[in-house]
Amino acid sequence: MTRHQSATDGYLAHNSARAAAPGEPLPMPPARRTAVVTCMDARLDVYAVLGLSPGDSHVFRNAGGIVTQDVIRSLAVSQRLLGTREILLVHHTDCGMAAFTDEEFLGAVERDAGARPDWEPGSFTDAADSVRESMARVHASPFVPHKESVRGFVLDLRTELLEEVHAKTPVG
Repeated sequence: MTRHQSATDGYLAHNSARAAAPGEPLPMPPARRTAVVTCMDARLDVYAVLGLSPGDSHVFRNAGGIVTQDVIRSLAVSQRLLGTREILLVHHTDCGMAAFTDEEFLGAVERDAGARPDWEPGSFTDAADSVRESMARVHASPFVPHKESVRGFVLDLRTELLEEVHAKTPVG
């Protein structure tokens, strides 16, 4: 009986072939001195969309691409130890994080697991507003020292066009 090859087995086979002819190692600091925070959505190829190559930028991915405390931790390390200076926040259209509310998700997890998580899922109804909230979290953090270039975008998955989102300007 032959065993069905899993996706992970395919990844390992690819890795073995790739490791047989390694290239030159890249330097650790990102060449473009940028950090990109984006969604984990498998449809989003951030390298193709931004024209990145390995070694160009730190790329942090999570559900929704939202700035969480762990993203702040990663940005602090990226800037303080590895020289990045620009931050790009890239959310996208048709995001699964807009398909539920935090309360619905947390309630379902609690019913299933018997405990309520101590973290918020971060669902949202408007990608641009979520980008603005993430920009505000970066600007409010004392741990991220370089905030001169924090820019946010919503990627249209159909056209692959980035639309810049500007922070709300306080009135008064």
